[in-house]
Amino acid sequence: MASSTAELRSRAAPHGADGARLLVAKVNHVATIEMAEPERRNALSLAMLDALSASLTTAITDTATRAIVLSAQGPAFCAGHDLKELSSHRADSDNGRAFFEMTFGLCADLMQMIANSPKPVIAAVEGIATAAGCQIVASCDLAVAGDHARFCTPGVQIGLFCATPMVALSRAVSRHHALEMLLLGEAVPASEAYRFGLVNRVVPAGTALAAALDLARRIALVSPGAVTTGKAAFAKQSGLPLDEAYKAMSAVMVENLLQADAREGISAFLDKRKPHWTAT
Repeated sequence: MASSTAELRSRAAPHGADGARLLVAKVNHVATIEMAEPERRNALSLAMLDALSASLTTAITDTATRAIVLSAQGPAFCAGHDLKELSSHRADSDNGRAFFEMTFGLCADLMQMIANSPKPVIAAVEGIATAAGCQIVASCDLAVAGDHARFCTPGVQIGLFCATPMVALSRAVSRHHALEMLLLGEAVPASEAYRFGLVNRVVPAGTALAAALDLARRIALVSPGAVTTGKAAFAKQSGLPLDEAYKAMSAVMVENLLQADAREGISAFLDKRKPHWTAT
């Protein structure tokens, strides 16, 4: 008989009564979510997936939050899925299938939450981002890396192809660069990740968080309504043929022009004053 979801959760690797450790803060419209399990290399255990999903949901639904920064403590940004936790369920009656399905389902939900967030999500990467950790980076809207950071989808080296990280990676970089990372499974330095287009900026080691926060604060200064509109529009048009994309985005421009923030922003520009945003 297959185990229930509650039973599977109770048998996951222990994190204590409070689940995975995250440090969450909000300053000046910017929410920061920091993975704080360096001894576990911030692996995406079931508890970490739950904690990240809950914290992201709070930040996304908070009307005062305009941008979100994801960071991590220790030498690894995120080591991907917790292989010890996954392996511990091979003794289940179904060889772990139910637990594997639940874990990858929750991870897929988390990555889509990041990608579909109406507020921009920025990764601040120090150390290595491996497998699903690299998937987080590729799912974010922007990414800043310390110059010692590395990125890797090493599944082929242990007989487990990084199929789910591939979804985000192949949408963030070119086909050839994605396949190079996926088929070799070798670590890519920050400079190469920048060349591939996986990260926006490479900064001195130890300053990625400060640089990501700077981007987030600058985003928080512009119209939140326009940012929300723009994120959704970018995703919509990217999958359309050219003629349909222009038709759809022309409609977006018209609706955007009718919004209060556009009226205020254009008036402020013409009057040579700072705008006062009302949209959230």
